[in-house]
Amino acid sequence: MSIDTREKEKIKLLYVLNTTQRFNNFAYSSYLAASEMNIDFHIAGNWTGYENIDEKRKDEEKYGIRIHQIDFIRNPLDPRNLKAYKQLTDLITREGFDAIHCNTPIGGVAGRLAGKKCGVDIILYQAHGFHFYKGAPTINWLLYYPIEKWLSHYTDALITINKEDYECAKEKFHLRNSGKSYYVPGVGIDEIIYENKTDNRDEKRRELGLEESDVMLISVGDLIERKNYLTAIDAICKANNQNIKLYICGEGPQRTTLEKAVCDKGLNNKVFFLGHRTDIANLLYAADIYLFTSLQEGLPRSLMEAMACGLPCIASKIRGNIDLLSEDTGILVEATDSQGFANAIDCLSQNVKRMSLMGLKCKERIRFFNIDSAKKAMTEVYNNEIKDDRNIPE
Repeated sequence: MSIDTREKEKIKLLYVLNTTQRFNNFAYSSYLAASEMNIDFHIAGNWTGYENIDEKRKDEEKYGIRIHQIDFIRNPLDPRNLKAYKQLTDLITREGFDAIHCNTPIGGVAGRLAGKKCGVDIILYQAHGFHFYKGAPTINWLLYYPIEKWLSHYTDALITINKEDYECAKEKFHLRNSGKSYYVPGVGIDEIIYENKTDNRDEKRRELGLEESDVMLISVGDLIERKNYLTAIDAICKANNQNIKLYICGEGPQRTTLEKAVCDKGLNNKVFFLGHRTDIANLLYAADIYLFTSLQEGLPRSLMEAMACGLPCIASKIRGNIDLLSEDTGILVEATDSQGFANAIDCLSQNVKRMSLMGLKCKERIRFFNIDSAKKAMTEVYNNEIKDDRNIPE
């Protein structure tokens, strides 16, 4: 599908997300694709990282974009999202967008409904992991699947970031105007950020209290039920290798529960909570193995970051993880199998050569999910869906 822009200088695209701090990697590959096609890129969300209007304007000038505040609330049932929806429709009416690219559950619902109400020509939705998936609770299918099926009638193109969701989208959803489903390799990871962090590995390990013989496992993510840290803790308890230590980076409502589990299992000298960290890349380079026990993911960025740092991975055998990992790059275990994770930890932690080879393969594999790959895929989507022949460089 393409739109008639004969009387317009540029196509105007609104990229809608939920809550974020500042303009960052989440939208970067889409921004690059839009820039290459000379599309006027606007982005809307609930911005929590701009301390004042001048900071926002600096980013607008730096990237040549427009940043709009929409007061989205993460909880989809929060009535304040009705205000956010009104803000979004007012913005669309005021700016006269030709296309909307909406993301995340809240942005995806509000963006598509607002786009339909305002008569926007093209509406794209990027799913960062359907809440209904193989093995999901029945309630997820009863609640989220009908909503997505209904909203698909207001969607011209559906973008997925893992193969399971892509097959589901093609099979189960009929899009507006016989629209198309796409697969893109996530939002892209900037490998450069995770290069050359090895210089202070020994210093970082000493800072963490590690001995030379210790095998450092690391997990990164919010302390929430979905991340399944109780299984990770149980696996550490069951593992036979006495030199392993697990460091968990993140904050969240499960912290007290997890700390109690560590105490109850007598693991206070084996499992450590580091809280929110700004030195994740350095910590990943200090580690030996990445442990990822999550129950549900779309295409997990934290796992991609670990791979970019050359860490061998032990991860749950779920959607998203299986897109990233193979026998060469890690070990996949059923998500609730703590003994399976323990066995994998013992097997890998005692084989330095295998860890090293896996780490090298991870660095090779992650190139398929970098910024350039994501940008190329998004350029294809935009070229097919919102192409304006006059504005594409020859």
